[in-house]
Amino acid sequence: MAAAAEVEDSVSGTRALLLTLALATSMVAPAAHAALRVLVVSGLGGEPDYEKRFEQQADAIAKAAARSGAAKDNVVVLGGERAKRAGIEREFKSLIANAAKEDQVVVVLIGHGTYDGEDYRFNVPGPDITGGEILAYLNRIPSGQQLVVNATSASGSVIDSWKRPNRIVITATKSGNERNATRFAQYWIEALTSPEADRDKNETVTAAEAYDYAMRRVADTFKADASLATEHSRIEGNAGTFVVARLGNSAVLPDDAALNAMLTEQAGIEQQVEAVKARKASLEAKQYYDELEQVLVTLAQLDRRIDERKAVLLGTTTARDSDEPKKR
Repeated sequence: MAAAAEVEDSVSGTRALLLTLALATSMVAPAAHAALRVLVVSGLGGEPDYEKRFEQQADAIAKAAARSGAAKDNVVVLGGERAKRAGIEREFKSLIANAAKEDQVVVVLIGHGTYDGEDYRFNVPGPDITGGEILAYLNRIPSGQQLVVNATSASGSVIDSWKRPNRIVITATKSGNERNATRFAQYWIEALTSPEADRDKNETVTAAEAYDYAMRRVADTFKADASLATEHSRIEGNAGTFVVARLGNSAVLPDDAALNAMLTEQAGIEQQVEAVKARKASLEAKQYYDELEQVLVTLAQLDRRIDERKAVLLGTTTARDSDEPKKR
């Protein structure tokens, strides 16, 4: 086992060592099949350039959803006349009727929003749809895992009312008073395809990783412009286990319930690693390293099972086979 200092200083290196030492474990049984359902709405642009940008951003998010395993019929993009109030309500009703409890539901709003001190409104062709109306639909969706990304101006006005234990809510602004056109959606989309956003290099990007990347990139652009930041994003909910993008080999893997379950478990264990590290000051040295080692061993064993499952899905040599000496 690596020395205590090495465990603390290089978690990734320790994980590799523990992976070599961990005993082979059997595959987890496939979980009930969970579908990924995505609704992306690009609202009014006000100007042709904004209109085109919003539509391109919506299409990019839809493509990322497909790479993450969403079936074609489960990804809906509304823009232009299709993004009228009636169209949005129809798609929300479809989610309410068709989404299962184990499904993951993602709703993304792109465009302009307004806030008059009492009500948030998402600007769409014809009558706008209000934050209260959207919330009423969200609350009726039966899925236990929901992610809502409101990338509009004034979006921060709804985050406190929209948050729920089973729902991650991300807004481009911190309040309804930040009313300028936002930059957040552009960098959220970048995060869905950027290895830089994948901090733990496991070929998946969680909502937490994508949020951190987009938040940093937005801040960097204002610094580069030497201008006062007009938007400050916010996040509520457990975003560390909700996968929003797959990269590398993971992007071409078929949708697989067993792999999805393991990736979710992996994100949870990685959070346990960070939780143990955060408690270091309150623990005796031996207890700290014992706890950290225990979690890392569990993570290493799971890493191996994930690699083996990916190899099976890709039709390549399994991780277990690759550890054996090659016959000459």
